[in-house]
Formats: sequence, C-alpha cells, structure tokens
Amino acid sequence: MMAITYLGWRFLYRLGEFLRHWYIKSIRMYVDFILDVLGKLDRYFAWKITLRFLFHPLYGDYSFVGRILGFFFRVFRLAIAGILYLFIIILALILYCIWIAIPPLIIFKSFSFFNL
Repeated sequence: MMAITYLGWRFLYRLGEFLRHWYIKSIRMYVDFILDVLGKLDRYFAWKITLRFLFHPLYGDYSFVGRILGFFFRVFRLAIAGILYLFIIILALILYCIWIAIPPLIIFKSFSFFNL
C-alpha cells in the first residue's frame, strides 16, 4: 500500500513540475527571446532615436528639400519598423497560444480516442 501511495504522490509531483515548466518557465524564456529579437531589430531601425529626430533634417541638410525629405524618410522608417514590430509581437502571441494549447489538446485527443 505504501508503494501505491508513493507512486501517486510522485505522479502528482511530476505532473505539477511539468505544468510549472511548461507554463511558467516557458513564458519567461519566450518573453526573453522575443525581447531579444525586438532589441536586435531596434539596433537596426532605431525607432526611439528616429522618433526623437523626426523634425530634424536628414544628414544635416538644412535646405527646404532636405528638411522635407528627412521628415518623410523618417516617417516611412517609423511606419515600416512599427508594422514589423507589431507583426512580430502578434506572431509571438499566436505561437505562444498554440504552445499553451498543446497539453490540453493532447489530453482531449487521448480521451476522445477511447470514446470511438
């Protein structure tokens, strides 16, 4: 009887550890990964710096054309970067929702397999 009790507690412990690993630790690792990807992209697009210098002329060209072109180039760069950041965040959320749904889906499919 002691062995059955021990195995039951070990099963519950391992189940809890699996759920903690799958849902809690994975979100931490996934968020760190996504923030790292966005940080690397920001090194290229420099969204915050581009926004700060939005109304400054591009490459120090203080002529009227330089000011107008600088504004439009920076707005275009901000729009492209914003769309790309939004796309990556939405894709990351969709992939994480799929990751979250895998264990319940496996359990549901295993029980529906027995109910043929």
